[in-house]
Amino acid sequence: MANPLRAELLFLGREYPKGANYFRDRLRAAFAKNKDVSDPEKIKELISRGEFVVKELEALYYLRKYRALKKRYYQTE
Repeated sequence: MANPLRAELLFLGREYPKGANYFRDRLRAAFAKNKDVSDPEKIKELISRGEFVVKELEALYYLRKYRALKKRYYQTE
């Protein structure tokens, strides 16, 4: 069964500053570490942590894009 959160994280990890391979390896390790969790509360906690990471990555990429645009159009003297 495919995990939509994992797929979204893999997609976002393509542009990770340390590289896609680094991100993919860390993501795989995180999922492997928690593969045996069966407590519903712990699963909800892990899912919310994953959603937080998604939001943080999106913020990182928006900030990088904003800085690039600002640097391009507003030259500092």
